[in-house]
Amino acid sequence: MKQVGEQADSAQTLDDEQVVQYLLTHPDFFIRNARIVEQMVVPHPVRGCVSLLEWQLGRQRAHIQQLEDDITRLMEHASTNEPLFYRLLRLQSDLAAAGSLQELLNRLQRWARGLGLAGAHVRLFSDQWQLGAPSGFTHLALARSAFEPLRIQRLGQGNHYLGKLNGPELLLLPQVRQVGSVAMSLLGDDGSLGVLMFTSRDSQHFQDGMGTVLLQQLATLLPGLLERWVSRA
Repeated sequence: MKQVGEQADSAQTLDDEQVVQYLLTHPDFFIRNARIVEQMVVPHPVRGCVSLLEWQLGRQRAHIQQLEDDITRLMEHASTNEPLFYRLLRLQSDLAAAGSLQELLNRLQRWARGLGLAGAHVRLFSDQWQLGAPSGFTHLALARSAFEPLRIQRLGQGNHYLGKLNGPELLLLPQVRQVGSVAMSLLGDDGSLGVLMFTSRDSQHFQDGMGTVLLQQLATLLPGLLERWVSRA
């Protein structure tokens, strides 16, 4: 039989987990001990201490506020993405109606300039597409080995990059001029087919952290359209 001292020691060794387990297995504890609930206080960083009921109400209010904030953000994203969705839908229809590869590229260019951008550029990895003479598409070819340092530096493990490029990096894309910032995406589901790039003369136009939903959709869509005129290697 335990002595009083041993019982006291046993009580003192209760840890948080044991208390939690007891309350979970005895859900009527606070009903049977309602007065204790009214008397219990919880430390508070501003008010010193509050009652358990006040503390619970505060948690509920904070949770409700968090839900309201989440809903607000979702509504903001929806209102932003809706016009982007319709722009993409119109562009997809416009590109699909192109009668040649050059016409498709011209339509993509006009669409980009309609958004106030400097231009849109497509480059295809030469090991994935048949771009040699006499195809007429040699200007679209980009050697993967030449692009790899830029990919590692700017894209890392991702498929998108938004920001600035330096002089040597722009030399890989000789037709790109007057670039302040770029939105770059690897083409194809796995990013192995080439590069899509939108350019702006404004160095602050494209920045890290901006959304890439539209960019991703275009990078997935374009290869299928390009295959109408360019064969895969």
